[in-house]
Amino acid sequence: AAVIARPEEYFVFIPAHPREGGDPERAADMDFYTYIVASRRNGTIYTGSTDDLLNRVAQHKAKTYRGFTAKHGVEKLVWWESHPTRDEAFRRERQIKKWNRAWKLKLIEATNPDWNDLYDPARLDGLADAEDWVPASAGTSGD
Repeated sequence: AAVIARPEEYFVFIPAHPREGGDPERAADMDFYTYIVASRRNGTIYTGSTDDLLNRVAQHKAKTYRGFTAKHGVEKLVWWESHPTRDEAFRRERQIKKWNRAWKLKLIEATNPDWNDLYDPARLDGLADAEDWVPASAGTSGD
């Protein structure tokens, strides 16, 4: 009998969800994040925390996990903040999850009134577009 590969086997490997463990040695020199993703402006929102914001949002975009965000198309990073410890990021996530919706919307709109997806700006670390990118070898003779 022929073995048929599952579709997810053709995609780039994305590491396990951050809450499934971690290296405590690595935690000393890293940031932790609380974030909100949305389906669209004033749409469905989800609050989470992670030690790897870009990877976690990529997981939401790829619908890596068949949970709430995948079911409701919640993949647009609309707000985030960093924290020095995992515990602080998690406590902030829990605090925000207890808030009513109006408070969450005010939090988002205080820094992102147009509900832009902040994933690319965060991923590109402030580069506006490809024209701003300069290769590492720029200015070298190549000899």
